[in-house]
Amino acid sequence: MGEADNAGVIVRPPVLYAAALVALLVLRWLWPLPILPRGGLWPGLALVALGVGILIWGRRTLLAGGTNVDPSLPATAVVTSGPYRLSRNPLYVGLALVYFGLTLALDSWWGIVLLVAVLIVMHRGVIQREERYLEQKFGDGYRQYRSTVRRYI
Repeated sequence: MGEADNAGVIVRPPVLYAAALVALLVLRWLWPLPILPRGGLWPGLALVALGVGILIWGRRTLLAGGTNVDPSLPATAVVTSGPYRLSRNPLYVGLALVYFGLTLALDSWWGIVLLVAVLIVMHRGVIQREERYLEQKFGDGYRQYRSTVRRYI
C-alpha cells in the first residue's frame, strides 16, 4: 500500500451526485427541457424508492461484513453477501437509480446529460481506483470475487 490505506477516490460519491442534483435544479430553472409530455413523477419516485432500498441493503451488508462504507477509509474485508452477490458496486447502482429517478420526477433532460458526466467520473475516479486498491490489498480473494460478480448489474 502507499501512504494511505484507502482507494484514493477523487470525490465521495454522494457529494458528486448531490452536486449534479444542484446543477440539474439550476439548469432546469434556466431552461427546463422536459423529457416526457406528462412528466415522470410517479416512475421517478418508484426509481428513487428502489435506489434507496438498494442503498440501505448495501450499507447494512457492508457494516455487517465489518468494513467501512466510506471509500476514504480503509477497507477491512471483501464483502460478497447480500447485494454484493449480484453487483460489486450496489451502492453506486443505488445512487444512480436515485439520481435518475429524481431526474424523471423533475422532468428535465439536463439530469440525463449530467448523469452521463457523473457516471464517467464515478467509473474513472472512484470505481477503477477502488478496484485497484482492493486488488492490491486483498489479492487473489478480490480477484476471485471480481471474476464471478459483475461490476454493475
